[in-house]
Amino acid sequence: MQPTPARPDSLRDAVMLVAALTLVRLVALFVTPLELYPDEAQYWLWSRELAFGYFSKPPMIAWAIWATTAIGGDAEAWVRLSATLFQAGAAVMVFLIGRRLLDARVGLAGAALYALMPGVQLSALVAATDAPLLFFLGLFLWSYVVWLRSEGGRKAGFALAMGLALGLAFLSKYAAVYAVIGLILHAAVSAEARSAWRPLDLALFLAALLTTLAPNLAWNATHGFATFEHTASNAAWSGVQLFNVSELAGFVGSQFGVFGPVPMGALAVGIVLAIRTRRLAAPDLLLICFTLPPLLIVCGQAFISRANANWSGAGYLAGSVLVAAWLLRWRARRWLIGGLALQGAIAAAFLTFVVSPTLADQLGLSNGLKRARGWSDTADLILDRAARDPAVTAIAVNNRFLFYATAYYGRAAFEAGAPPLVSWLLMEGPRNQAETVAPLTPAIGGRVLAVSFEGWRRAEMEADFARASGLEIGSVRLDPERRRRLEMFIGEGFAPRPRDPISGLPDRPTPP
Repeated sequence: MQPTPARPDSLRDAVMLVAALTLVRLVALFVTPLELYPDEAQYWLWSRELAFGYFSKPPMIAWAIWATTAIGGDAEAWVRLSATLFQAGAAVMVFLIGRRLLDARVGLAGAALYALMPGVQLSALVAATDAPLLFFLGLFLWSYVVWLRSEGGRKAGFALAMGLALGLAFLSKYAAVYAVIGLILHAAVSAEARSAWRPLDLALFLAALLTTLAPNLAWNATHGFATFEHTASNAAWSGVQLFNVSELAGFVGSQFGVFGPVPMGALAVGIVLAIRTRRLAAPDLLLICFTLPPLLIVCGQAFISRANANWSGAGYLAGSVLVAAWLLRWRARRWLIGGLALQGAIAAAFLTFVVSPTLADQLGLSNGLKRARGWSDTADLILDRAARDPAVTAIAVNNRFLFYATAYYGRAAFEAGAPPLVSWLLMEGPRNQAETVAPLTPAIGGRVLAVSFEGWRRAEMEADFARASGLEIGSVRLDPERRRRLEMFIGEGFAPRPRDPISGLPDRPTPP
């Protein structure tokens, strides 16, 4: 597994490629009129009170947003900035991994495939947990590759680096567990990997990993393991149709859109050839151990229950290097160039729509942008209605997306003394962070502006008050075809009805 010598300017080529794409993304980030998606607003809200954990995610995304907004303020671009920087760093890590394992050509091709990957185009412009996860997984995998060929004190240093990087990946998203699976799998199938592990290296690796994770583990222990439970519930099998072939087919098909048509096709062909020949070079074996587990596990999840397209993203760092190596080894340069050209065109189209959403409207593609539009107007609609009634003691919403978006876009009004924003609880207990930290209670429920998102559960909301009056229906235009509807009323004397002990839902309100 000895790499071939790299050209002196190979790193410069990779950095220039990544820097050029990052510059274009930064321009798009600062000129786009698209608003924060509610999950992004949620992470921004978390960043206002730093902690070692949050209800649904580990803390890295909140820490990153705190850092960038401390520099530039709370505008959307500064909330999202860390995603662009993390993905730039991840692309450079792909180059370093490919160069170390094989050669500079593979590293450069792998970095290009990764940087232009359709899924990365979205991830680089959205404040979410995937970008920091992928950067730290890249740092971990590079440290592992270097560690395998190191000796003495240098080896011990990279064992520490592996543990630190993997710990930071876990603090970004618990999908970092796929790297642990890859590590164990590689040790199981590779004699070289097994022989590389000295007791000292294992001790240093575990010490760095556990030390990095300790604050988050402690936070979970003192908060009922909320993040662990939420993560487990996302993969729960209850309440869904088991053995869903159509869900599996949909997930597999979506990977051609996440990884790219040519890379995904090459990955499939390469795996088939490896199975037929039963031979794999040592670098290929390592890369497969970190590429396939996320894909196969999430495929199983999709077949048994359901899966989101991005859940397999942890495998595409190693996958980009692997596909680049195979395409170059097969002398399939035209396929490599064609794949890069196609993904470049997709990236250009995506950035164009981000900068000019009206063009997407004209082409009939606005549906993909609707969740990042109209939230400022939505917050204004709610706050204007509250301002017309000075006696209102709280603004209660029944949707977490509505809560987070209103908190972000109404931040100036809340700082100026607007009634507090709270969440009406459908169930007996909280189901998300908004309901955990800001529930509607009788103590502040004397006179409430209650807001039902799209009319959802409005009757149950009304029935939790002694009196409900002044129903108003407002709407916000999202694009030429879609509007967001709010149903608002004044609720007085909040006294929530008992919830069913089995379902947790409120008793059905008695018809008037």
